Amino acid sequence: MIEIPDQFKEKFTGLLGQEEAGKLLDSLAEPSKKAYRINSLKKGAVVYPQEDAVPGIPNAYYGEVSGKDPEWTAGLVYSQDPAAMFPAQAIPVKPGDKVLDLCAAPGGKSTALAQKLQGEGLLVANEISPSRAKILRENLERWGVANAVVTNCDSFALSARFPGFFDAILVDAPCSGEGMFRKSEDAIKYWSQENVDLCADRQREILTEAVKMLKPGGYLLYSTCTFSPEEDEEIVSWLLDEYGFKLLPIAAEKAAPGRPEWGNGDASLANCARFWPQDGVGEGQFVASLQKAAGEESFAAEAGEVFSPVRKNEDKKKKGKGKNKGNRSSLERPSKEEYGYISEAIAGFNWPESLASWPSQMLKSQDHVFVPALEPEQLKGIKVLNNGLELGILKKKRFEPSHQLAEVLGQVDQERVVDLTEDEYDHYLHGESLQVDSSLKGFVLVSCRGMIFSFGKLSGKGQLKNYYPKGLRQ
Repeated sequence: MIEIPDQFKEKFTGLLGQEEAGKLLDSLAEPSKKAYRINSLKKGAVVYPQEDAVPGIPNAYYGEVSGKDPEWTAGLVYSQDPAAMFPAQAIPVKPGDKVLDLCAAPGGKSTALAQKLQGEGLLVANEISPSRAKILRENLERWGVANAVVTNCDSFALSARFPGFFDAILVDAPCSGEGMFRKSEDAIKYWSQENVDLCADRQREILTEAVKMLKPGGYLLYSTCTFSPEEDEEIVSWLLDEYGFKLLPIAAEKAAPGRPEWGNGDASLANCARFWPQDGVGEGQFVASLQKAAGEESFAAEAGEVFSPVRKNEDKKKKGKGKNKGNRSSLERPSKEEYGYISEAIAGFNWPESLASWPSQMLKSQDHVFVPALEPEQLKGIKVLNNGLELGILKKKRFEPSHQLAEVLGQVDQERVVDLTEDEYDHYLHGESLQVDSSLKGFVLVSCRGMIFSFGKLSGKGQLKNYYPKGLRQ
């Protein structure tokens, strides 16, 4: 039995009244709801039950998934709180847009945004915590995303580089976490009104920088996993008053409307969506969809800078050495000899249409070869964990393809594939090499039940060398 702070009980009894507050408190003693989304970008058949759909979310179902199953390792499913699926669903994003997920870890909303982009345009997924940024990168790689830049910095660093740049920005802001009470004892342990007020101040700081990065007419999706008006309606009221945003309606089954009386009284605050645990959808979530005024002067014009995603078929010579893949001066094109090693290793695979021009786009940073999603000079001063698609690494007159490439190639039908049995799959996840019945030789994609999750390398005698990353082995 969880112990809810008395101050929390008193606060929400005052806000909701005795009856509704009682429903909220009773719901916090119930088990949390589990759900998952299916990745429409990937090939493969998911065997998890799909009878109980999450309302309003495409390809999302109630149920629990395992991180040991092929569906997970091959990036066909993502486990996510059902209410937390709505922010990415509510923001208007289409293929070709430039999108920022500003507080992105662990990656549930970023993977959903990537699905909306369908391999076109740009996704910048940022996380200020280094350890959480690493998890964010892993989840985007597993999802098979090649048009994303994963960054690890604060909102001030990003706004300095991307003024007036993004078509859409999602800010799932750090918050007091009241909506996580039945999932996290720490959320209860660290709750206080002082922390609520501190979070609200931090949210304004983050949003101030987010506004600078949004194009005129662009969309801002603000969300929290908390109930407090100080972090929800009051923050949206501030955005409306300070920046003249238009608040758009959100169609969400079982969601309660926002409460104008908890903000500045603007009737449009009812367009916000509140998911309460007692509504039966999932955990607590607040969602507001806003649009920036179309006539507002662009910050990009003031900065005198023009930004654009990487142009296809560009064949520029990049020279210089260094360690930062985000810096043009550290980059160069692979040599003719190196291109031969790369082509020999990976040219036998089928590629998604959006990556058809990879030979003319690839760059080399030291021995790492990648296809950038964003012009590298645009990332100066930004800590970049990954820019686009890492093809692999050059090693002494040979090339070793990356795990990310294997996950990306899982989007299309392949011929150079070794499909493992369930038992062989378990051994492969442990890092073991296998003896398989195959006439193939060289690098191959490795799958289980038709779901591609790794590279392997076959000798002529059917020995499959294991290339599943050591950090992911189970």
